[in-house]
Amino acid sequence: MSISVNSSQFGEGQTIPAKYTCQGENISPPLAWNGLPENTQSLVLIMDDPDAPVGTWVHWVLYNLSPALTGLPEGVATGGKEVADTQQGLNSWKKPGYGGPCPPNGTHRYFFRLYALDVMLNLKAAPTKQQILKAMQNHVLDQGELMGTYRKR
Repeated sequence: MSISVNSSQFGEGQTIPAKYTCQGENISPPLAWNGLPENTQSLVLIMDDPDAPVGTWVHWVLYNLSPALTGLPEGVATGGKEVADTQQGLNSWKKPGYGGPCPPNGTHRYFFRLYALDVMLNLKAAPTKQQILKAMQNHVLDQGELMGTYRKR
């Protein structure tokens, strides 16, 4: 993984500020990245929680992000095409857009994974994480991740 993913609001393995959770404004945190391969055609960003009691819980899915982007601002809107030609997939609440950390118990880990692809994805509207992962097969040039944690107060 040579792509570096970071946030100005929390570091690797650190607590995600409450502002970005169900106990705050529930808006997406600012993210930045660098180190994309030269022939990147699109990016996919997936945020999920592998510690959820029902299995991995998907919080956010963005695909067809422009490789010209070096990050995302705080509070990317839910639904629609708010960042260039970016499209949003369905989270585990079966809605497009961001759903912040809201663990039922204990401290959970939240992974923001960025994938550099050699294609734009041609998918029907509001695909699931699994549909996006399937479409990405054999097209991932590189990836990077940022992991933050959260525990309800």
